[in-house]
Amino acid sequence: MPYRIMTDSCCDLPEELSRELNVTVVPLSITYQGRSVNNFTEEAVKDVYEALRAGEVITTSAVNPATWGSYMEPILKQGEDLLVMAFSSGLSTTYQSAVIAAEELMEKYPERKIKVLDTLSASLGQGMYVYHACKMRDTGMNLEELYQWCEDNRLNVVHWFTVNDLMFLKRGGRVSAATALVGTMLQIKPIMHVDDEGHLIKVSTCRGRKGALDALVKKMEQTGLPGVNDTVFISHGDCLEDAQYVAKAAKEKLGVKNVIINYVGPVIGSHSGPGTVAFFFMGSVR
Repeated sequence: MPYRIMTDSCCDLPEELSRELNVTVVPLSITYQGRSVNNFTEEAVKDVYEALRAGEVITTSAVNPATWGSYMEPILKQGEDLLVMAFSSGLSTTYQSAVIAAEELMEKYPERKIKVLDTLSASLGQGMYVYHACKMRDTGMNLEELYQWCEDNRLNVVHWFTVNDLMFLKRGGRVSAATALVGTMLQIKPIMHVDDEGHLIKVSTCRGRKGALDALVKKMEQTGLPGVNDTVFISHGDCLEDAQYVAKAAKEKLGVKNVIINYVGPVIGSHSGPGTVAFFFMGSVR
């Protein structure tokens, strides 16, 4: 039976690529400057980062079951099944909301199938996961086969990132106030990843920005899977030049052919802050 792949906007896929892959993207939202926003042009994303730099507090909202259902039901009505690839349950209630919506709709449409997958991923890590799932779909896999492939490969979706300003991680409770203050004074940059449970974990530190960016590429050198990383993904918190530095290093040192670069979207970016650089590839371990 025909089926559609659906995800949410925390995948941070470029809009043009989402259309090319035929993926339905359900938006999360932020609230700032007294309004709720869930549709972000490049100009709007840059405005959010400028607001963060100015110290504005931004709150985020997960996708609720009703919103998931409003996107799922028209697809079911037209006779397609669904694979829903949701933002990590370790970082948001978005996945749980998708499960609730799917259970309600499967009672209404018992002839249809909805598979909901917790990606345990975020930003373009989630986007890369969706990208590879679409490529496998296009080889002719049916829904059950693709869902199994996704489960089998979920912990090979590797996220490594660094931030330029520890104060944003302090606000979100990811590092202590003392760590943020000392780290800022000494130009110490954290190297972090998303673990097997989909949580954000600090792993190590580097002295200086360039050292931190080089460390991201080193991680792929250590654990990248051969033959599947011709295309890798990089997201950034309004610091394109740093993302391009990582892309250039990945091509020169690791033989990467294609790099897809996009912003860390406002939902995740409001927690990680301007200056975030994240590098995603398929690896032997997370």
